[in-house]
Amino acid sequence: MFISFEGIEGSGKSTVMAAVERALRAEGQEVVVTREPGGTPVGDAAREILLHKRDLAIDPLAELMLMNASRAQLVAGVIRPALQRGAVVLCDRYADSSLAYQGYGRGLPLDIVRSVCDAATGGLSPDLTLLIDVSYETSRGRLSQRNTEHDRMEQEGEAFHRRVRDGYLEMARTHERVVRLDGERAPDEVTDAALAAVSAVLNDRSEV
Repeated sequence: MFISFEGIEGSGKSTVMAAVERALRAEGQEVVVTREPGGTPVGDAAREILLHKRDLAIDPLAELMLMNASRAQLVAGVIRPALQRGAVVLCDRYADSSLAYQGYGRGLPLDIVRSVCDAATGGLSPDLTLLIDVSYETSRGRLSQRNTEHDRMEQEGEAFHRRVRDGYLEMARTHERVVRLDGERAPDEVTDAALAAVSAVLNDRSEV
């Protein structure tokens, strides 16, 4: 089973993913946890450029290509091998992030973004995508409480992040595998909703 976790900055993806990991491991599942961009030496190098070179101007198309270079290596080296041996893969961001950030956020044509992502992933799509949704205001408030500098994406302006969120919400409306969770709720409630969504998909798969 392949589960991706999506959302704008400060949504609480990492907290939810950690709770899902604990629950699955408690059930005896092999769980592989990874992230985008990153997850491999190639991906980590791309991550350093994409997120931590804050003053580096990167063309939107170049940004898309760098993201998908990292993604292609992650799929080939980590995700597919794990799925083939029967593990559950949890990924912090996946191809939906490119649609949200480079498509809706940067304004690249969505058909081009999809084509590049399809090439990088070989058409591999998650069985379930958990979208932890929070408002722009909540995102900014949570980021302001962190004792770290904002990365390249985090330092983008309000209009950009609102477009990204709108993109995610559109995906939740049009893709059955994308389950929107209200990230404004108490952490325990968000976690419970995430675990219920995971259990529903696992039960469906076990009945096939």
